[in-house]
Amino acid sequence: MAYDFWYWPTIAGRGEFVRLTLEACGIAYRDRAREEGADALMADMADHARGPAFAPPYLGIDGTTVAQTANILFYLSERHECGPSGMKSRYWLAQIQLTIMDLVAEAHDVHHPIGVDLYYEDQKAESLRRAHGFRDQRIPKFLAYFEYALKSEVGDWLAGARWSYADLSLFHLVAGLRYAFPRRMATLMPDYPELAALHDRVVALPELQDYLSSDRRLPFSQKDVFRHYPELDAP
Repeated sequence: MAYDFWYWPTIAGRGEFVRLTLEACGIAYRDRAREEGADALMADMADHARGPAFAPPYLGIDGTTVAQTANILFYLSERHECGPSGMKSRYWLAQIQLTIMDLVAEAHDVHHPIGVDLYYEDQKAESLRRAHGFRDQRIPKFLAYFEYALKSEVGDWLAGARWSYADLSLFHLVAGLRYAFPRRMATLMPDYPELAALHDRVVALPELQDYLSSDRRLPFSQKDVFRHYPELDAP
């Protein structure tokens, strides 16, 4: 039976981390809001009787939900044996995924540092100030950690011999940062060759070729988590 996957239909957002794993692992799913629209998503959330989700993305499973991006990915990996099975590797990957989502939240807050209910233009001065610290301090700190994590294991992937959901998520994180901060990432990435190589290995995965070349893989946009405002970028 296919999962009911719910996320906003017009953006990649946090839902893309889940889609990449569903696609690469060959897990059947219905992208319900893409099929039925945002109103259907809101109606489904209002109808949760057990284990309600706070916000999308979430999976609808037997009348309840599995929500929060990192939690969904951990669930899928466990349920479908799509990833390492050892206890150390399982919790190590969950740790990496939670750290990825921390950086995603910080990237979002660069263009919305005051409130999500305000437009970017309403907080532009604060965004410019936030972007400086994010570019100069936060991005390098996170990328250095991910580089160190990759070097800490023998093999091409975070858990060694086989790719995992966390590897797929690192790929999307790098792609998103390159879209939002192309000049800064062009300066930084030569310092993180393991991370750059992992990005390219994911792009080449046979399991993702159909998806990455399809219109199901939405492009980044100015309504997404990762947004490109030239004034927020610098080498």
